[in-house]
Amino acid sequence: MPGDRDAADISSLAYDAVIVVSFGGPEGPDDVIPFLENVTRGRGIPRERLAVVGEHYGLFGGVSPINAQNRALIAALEAELAAHGPQLPVYFGNRNWHPMLADTVAKMADDGVRRALAFVTSAYSSYSGCRQYRENIEAAREKLGARAPTIDKLRTFHDHPGFIQSMADNVTAALAEIPDERRDAVHVAFTAHSLPRASADSCDYVAQLEEASGLVAARAGLAHHRLVYQSRSGPPTQPWLEPDILDHLDDLHAQGVRDVMVAPVGFISDHMEVVYDLDVQAAERAGEVGVNLVRASTVGTAPAFVAMIRELIEERLDPSRERRALGRIGVRPDVCPADCCPAPKRPGPPPPSR
Repeated sequence: MPGDRDAADISSLAYDAVIVVSFGGPEGPDDVIPFLENVTRGRGIPRERLAVVGEHYGLFGGVSPINAQNRALIAALEAELAAHGPQLPVYFGNRNWHPMLADTVAKMADDGVRRALAFVTSAYSSYSGCRQYRENIEAAREKLGARAPTIDKLRTFHDHPGFIQSMADNVTAALAEIPDERRDAVHVAFTAHSLPRASADSCDYVAQLEEASGLVAARAGLAHHRLVYQSRSGPPTQPWLEPDILDHLDDLHAQGVRDVMVAPVGFISDHMEVVYDLDVQAAERAGEVGVNLVRASTVGTAPAFVAMIRELIEERLDPSRERRALGRIGVRPDVCPADCCPAPKRPGPPPPSR
């Protein structure tokens, strides 16, 4: 089969493993507060505030879907690599909850891994979605010293055909939930996690989101759409990216819009910020104002998306391979410039609900 590599080929590869790196989330009620403490360490967030955020998890039995969804993605990626190559083991490490990244990197070293590629579960460039993960990886490596494997992050992929087509397919599927006679008038709100304006202005986050939303809209044939934001968690005095999805629903109702689809293009899986902020909060607001709300799924384990991850791996193994990108922004570099996506110069916000 094209792309397959036998055992003899493995020794010649520049990389000998893949690690999926993500945010992490609690997997039971007893995990919630310790998890949130990990997320907010060093920010001085009162425990009372953590308890309030923890109530979001209580609606779902204290379990965030993110770990289970990442395990499903890893299983799909393992099957993809087994079928098409390269034949590399896949590991899993989180920033804020088990399996912790440092523990996984130590296991990789114990297993003899010397050089690995990291797939981070964020499609976009920002401090929290890219640079911070690279910092987390380096911190985990520093704990091991000389025996730590080298770990190189795969590039961001906001305009890769595998991501865009998978999201467009999900939008098209959700459109089928709108009555035929009203489908042409449906408004699609592409959502992404809001950021402090100061952080957003120092990276390509908004430009990449706007491009991805436009590419998905074009493929799905959408007439009415807009990029909006969700999951704001900072103080009211601090400017964040707007409009918020809840305010946007109010505005659409005032304009006489009857049907709205939310398409969480800023996320790759239906984790807590999707199922709470959209499926609970946004759904409640839509019900209050009398708007029919449907939601498109995130890309999850869509075959084209999983194949995209394999393609990103193959790019790094073979520098001559074509690097696909649909938008004007184009392919981000493998090694980010030293000044890209700087850390925000402010205390961190209260925790996101992942």
